Amino acid sequence: MSDMDLMTAAWNVRELARSTTHVGCAVEDEHGVIYRGCNIGHKFRCHDIHAEINALSSLIAGGGTHVVSVMLAAERERFTPCGSCLDWIFELGGPTCRVGWQSTVGGVITVVTAADLMPMYPK
Repeated sequence: MSDMDLMTAAWNVRELARSTTHVGCAVEDEHGVIYRGCNIGHKFRCHDIHAEINALSSLIAGGGTHVVSVMLAAERERFTPCGSCLDWIFELGGPTCRVGWQSTVGGVITVVTAADLMPMYPK
């Protein structure tokens, strides 16, 4: 699957987000299957569900076992997964998992590895 295909899936699911900051996420498993998730805010912030966790949970529920790529769509200048989401990305994809984001539809897609975002993460 291409980065643009994943990003399109992330932007499409972003429209379903229920939060003040809309975020969409598309993850690809080792078989090329795409799972999507958006952030879901709750009036009690401790119950918020991040788009990455939503998509990764869908992967597990759908029978996927390994994440190859995580792509995020959010209208923000600078954006990467939070530390908690990165813990799950490492758990399911490892340090070489590709993590990308795009701040505008059709804009530049920045892609790094999970290890680039958390170089000191235990292996």
